[in-house]
Amino acid sequence: MSERVVFAGGRVFDATGTDVADGDVVVEGGRIVEVGTDLDGDEQVDCTGATVFPGFIDCHVHFMHSGDLDPMSAVRAPFSLRYYEAARNMAATLAGGVTSVRDAGGTDLGVKTARDRRLIAGPRTTIAISMLSQTGGHGDSWEVCGAHLPRWNHLSPTIPHGVVDGPDEMRKKVRELVRAGAEVIKVCTSGGVLSPRDDPRHGHFRDAELAVLVEEATAAGLYVMAHAQATDGIKAAVRNGIRSIEHGIFLDDEAIAMMLEQGTYLVPTLMAPRGVLEAAAAGIAVPEVAIAKTKMVMESHRDSIAAAVAAGVKVAMGTDSGVFPHGRNLEELALMVECGMTPADALAATTRVAAELIGIDDQVGTIEPGKRADLVLVDGDPLDVKALPANIRAVYLDGELVDVDDVRS
Repeated sequence: MSERVVFAGGRVFDATGTDVADGDVVVEGGRIVEVGTDLDGDEQVDCTGATVFPGFIDCHVHFMHSGDLDPMSAVRAPFSLRYYEAARNMAATLAGGVTSVRDAGGTDLGVKTARDRRLIAGPRTTIAISMLSQTGGHGDSWEVCGAHLPRWNHLSPTIPHGVVDGPDEMRKKVRELVRAGAEVIKVCTSGGVLSPRDDPRHGHFRDAELAVLVEEATAAGLYVMAHAQATDGIKAAVRNGIRSIEHGIFLDDEAIAMMLEQGTYLVPTLMAPRGVLEAAAAGIAVPEVAIAKTKMVMESHRDSIAAAVAAGVKVAMGTDSGVFPHGRNLEELALMVECGMTPADALAATTRVAAELIGIDDQVGTIEPGKRADLVLVDGDPLDVKALPANIRAVYLDGELVDVDDVRS
C-alpha cells in the first residue's frame, strides 16, 4: 500500500488561474490526490518558505545538441558521443526544474526509451525526431563544398533524412517519422538563423505540401509544430492548421489576427538569438553568416513577441536549448515578461499552457487531483521570475525526489 505524502507548510501555485495561496498538496502512488489546507499524511515534506509549483515545461529543446555552434564540431566528434551528451543535457534540464519537454529535432526513440526505462535521468520527453525542410531550407545540411555536415539533423539510421520537396515526398516522409516514433511533426516553413544557405525572411514550402503534412499528421493523431520566422512562412503554417509557431520573428498584424482566429500557439524561444551571440563572445567558431543573421532578427523578434502578447495570442514557453547549454531553461521567463507578459502569465505559459500545447495536460501542467505528482519547490517570491532559476529548492517526478546534485554531476 502506497504512503500518503503531504507537501505542507508552504504556498501553492496550481497554474489553474487562481492566485498563489497558502496550502498543502497530498501525493499518493505518484499522483496528486488532494489540494487544500491542514491536510494530513503518513509522511510530510516541509515546504516552509517555499511555493509548490507544477513541474515546469519547455516546449522547444534539442537534447542532442549542446551549445557548440561551430559546424565542424560534429565532424570531429565520434558519432555516439552525442548520445552521452544528450544524457547529460537531460539531467541538467531536470535539475533546473523542467520535468517535461518537447524535443524539436535530433533526439531519437532510443534516447526517449532509455529515459522512460530509467536508464538515464531526465524530464518526460515528447519527440519530433527530425525536422522537415525543403531543399535549401533550414534543415538542409548541404554546404557549398558539396558535402553534408551532420549538424541539426545528424546522420543516423534511426532518424529519417528531413529534406523533402512536393506533396508526395511530404506524405511519405511524415509516415517515415511516425514509423520512427515521432510524437509531434516538425516542419520548417521558413529559413533560419543558424542554417547556411537560407534567409529567415523567406517562407518555405507551398500550401499543397503543408496541407498534406497536416493531413498525414492528423491521421496519425499527431500535432504539427512549425519553425516559422518569416511572415509568409508563419501565415502558411497558420493557414494550413499547424498547431504552434516556433520563434515567430517576423509577425505582422495579419499573422497575429490569423493566429487568434485559429487558436494557434506561439513559442517565442527568446533565449535562442542571445545564445548565438553568447557563443560567439565565448570564442566558439560561430559562422559569420549566423552572427549577422542573429543581429538582424533580434529587434524584430522582441517586437513581434510583444505585439502577439499584447493581442492575446496563446504563448507557451520554449527556449531552443541546445543552441545554448542546457539547464538554463527558466531564464526564458524573464525575457517573456520583458515582452509584456505578467509574471503569473509567464509561469502559466511554462506549466498549464505548455501542457495544453503538447497535449499532455491530462497528466501534468497543473496541481490538481489525478495529475502526476511532478512538483517543484521554489524558495522566495513565487512571482520573481528573474530569480526563479536560482531559487529551485527541490524537484519531484511522480512524487519521488530527484537527487539534483547527482544529476548535475
